[in-house]
Amino acid sequence: MSDITTIPTPPCKRARKGSVILTDRMCVKRVEVRTKIYDRKCPGLYVSITTAGVATFSFKFTDRETGKQRTGWLGVHNPETFTVEHARAKVYGLKGRGGTAVAETLRRQKAQAQRQGKTVAEAVEDRIAWMKAPVRKADGERRPRLEAWEGTARHLQRFFVPTLGKMAITDVRRADLAELQRDIFDGKYIDDKGNRTKQGSVSTVRHMRKAASSFFGWCVEQGLIENSPATHLGALDAEHGRNRVLTEDEIKTFWHGLDREDLPWGRRTRLALKFELVTMLRSRELLGAQREELVKVDGQDYLNVPLKRVKKRRPIVQPLTPLALSILNEAMRSSNHEHIFATSKDGNVDAPAYRKAMAEALRGRTARRADGSQHVRTPGLCALLGLKPFTPHDLRRTAASWSRNLGQPLSKIALCLDHRVGKDDNGVKLSGVTLKHYVHAHDIELREKLEVLTALESWLLKVIGKQTETGLRLAA
Repeated sequence: MSDITTIPTPPCKRARKGSVILTDRMCVKRVEVRTKIYDRKCPGLYVSITTAGVATFSFKFTDRETGKQRTGWLGVHNPETFTVEHARAKVYGLKGRGGTAVAETLRRQKAQAQRQGKTVAEAVEDRIAWMKAPVRKADGERRPRLEAWEGTARHLQRFFVPTLGKMAITDVRRADLAELQRDIFDGKYIDDKGNRTKQGSVSTVRHMRKAASSFFGWCVEQGLIENSPATHLGALDAEHGRNRVLTEDEIKTFWHGLDREDLPWGRRTRLALKFELVTMLRSRELLGAQREELVKVDGQDYLNVPLKRVKKRRPIVQPLTPLALSILNEAMRSSNHEHIFATSKDGNVDAPAYRKAMAEALRGRTARRADGSQHVRTPGLCALLGLKPFTPHDLRRTAASWSRNLGQPLSKIALCLDHRVGKDDNGVKLSGVTLKHYVHAHDIELREKLEVLTALESWLLKVIGKQTETGLRLAA
């Protein structure tokens, strides 16, 4: 057996020099290991020099509240802007405020430096996290703070991260946003996915400005910036409202065309389009419909739409006509899913339909092949059926417009559209307080809704030349 005994060598510690009169020349000297040099002239002050040549000033002191020694970061050495004398002056100033004030001042300076050092991309991530953080709502359920956060997040990530993401949030100026606005409007802006904005699109610019206003306003509230640069960007051109209303011939072509078996779009998506025309519900309100939301009261069937899917965040009870029931029955017979218009999404076969499924089906879709070689175009229903382009929202407008042509009162049509009725039957304006807090005549409103939807159904059946079984029951 060997008589040799091996004694382990202790790990190498960082080099540390004793107290000397610190000079700028020492701060720029190259070192082989990270080195700390303490200043004899200003007790507590020292510089830490890395092997990369970065010298950082710090200050050691005793926190009188806790009795523990603490370290405060002062700044990075710069021969022109932050020298040894600057660091000493900063320490003298802190000491002059008293022991307790030193700790608080350093904490505040550190937090301020961290905030001001944030980039736009980092601030965007913080904003998105703030928006989607769950909070308790009026109905007692915990949901994201801003329930429409996904749309705002898309605009922030599309417009600001690719162009301004690497900039410090404090460096963004109004001119930067004005230039971004011009590029979007001129069709010169290309996002991180390679998509170019549509030239002359006031709507796209408006979405960008709305996202910028809320984002930079939030940054002011968080103390990241002093003032928002998203102000005084100039007036936008007027946007002209859509007025597309399908004619009787278009409705007939649309209705029967959706039953074709050679279409590249899913059957449930096509049924959802029919359902919007028949019920006047918004796309988001009907696409998430579940079996448990279908109820029957005194022989009449209804769809209960929870407030979390409603634009105005108030629950909707929509009467269902026999034609609407026939659409739901077919959708439910095709699967046992809880979501009536369920589609496969991210491996989940019982997910509510994609929020833009109907709009995409109408206008078509362009996708890139898996290898990224080229784009593949799937034609939309409008093109396949030979119809002038329209959107799902135009189906709501079509139903409301034809209901008015049938002689239905505007106040009753407004109820079907989930619009607040601002006038009584004689055209006299009603108080908002009265409508919101005092008058809750739900039974009358449901009867009025049913009158409009029944009249609309009768007219639609004549247009499409189809009869529906009366007294239709929901499928089990």
